[in-house]
Amino acid sequence: MARKKDSPVSGVIVIDKHEGVTSFRIISILRRLFDTSQVGHTGTLDPLATGVLPVLIGRAVKASEYIMSQDKCYTAELKLGVETDTEDTTGEILRVCDSIPCEDEVRRCIASFTGEIMQVPPMYSAIKVDGRKLVDIAREGGEVERKPRAVAIHSIETEMLSHDTYRLHVSCSKGTYIRTLCADIGKKLGCGAAMSALRRTETGNFTLADAYSIEQLEGMTVEKRRALVMPAESLFTQLEAVALPQFYANLFISGAPLYQKKLRVSIPFGECVRVKHGEEFLGLGRSDTLSDGTPVLKAEKLFRLEKV
Repeated sequence: MARKKDSPVSGVIVIDKHEGVTSFRIISILRRLFDTSQVGHTGTLDPLATGVLPVLIGRAVKASEYIMSQDKCYTAELKLGVETDTEDTTGEILRVCDSIPCEDEVRRCIASFTGEIMQVPPMYSAIKVDGRKLVDIAREGGEVERKPRAVAIHSIETEMLSHDTYRLHVSCSKGTYIRTLCADIGKKLGCGAAMSALRRTETGNFTLADAYSIEQLEGMTVEKRRALVMPAESLFTQLEAVALPQFYANLFISGAPLYQKKLRVSIPFGECVRVKHGEEFLGLGRSDTLSDGTPVLKAEKLFRLEKV
């Protein structure tokens, strides 16, 4: 008798990405390990970088836009006295400077980057302009004007490793380029700087404690790998949960707005919530109003399409 095919995997698994591979390569490996083409990451890590890379599998890929918007934490190494075309030490050296500022000056400069700052995205990045990635344009020797973008550096802790090398522990908003942060610190100091190492330690709710290496996953049985996949709901534990009885759950799945009064809930306008039926996660709902001002709950993103 033929073996019964396993049900499709759906959820999130956190990878501890190793150095020297692209995020796309990690996705390619996981497609093979989980036997599905529905795999997506939640924010690119450069080949130099390691650490937390949440990967969405199956229907959970619908959540990518929400996870990419979450805050992140990094540990990076800042190398003073060198500038490169990629803003990290893997790039072509453009300038070298032997005059390195003293520790106190470096610490004051680094601290000045906390709060909201403006960053110009690097050419060596996955940002697309007219359908093309900046990194592809850069590799062809081209350059595109980029507008500065506002990002938030929530905190930076600094350790001196040597007279020209510092370790930074950075908590920041989405869209922050740590390479660019390092380069901008170097520019402000006047000696130049490049990022020499990067490890992402947190993304949203996920930390290195939740992560598995590709080597670990490849050494597991299919059953054990599948058991590690966390449900899509784990991506939204910070949101309030609203439980629906079967009748309203099916209306929610069909896309009908639900009167909050009938649900006996009062959700602030625009707020997003987890919507459940019993223990099952149905999707995300958002508080809205009808044309007459009646508060309703509308489906924002469904993770179950079949009626309960």
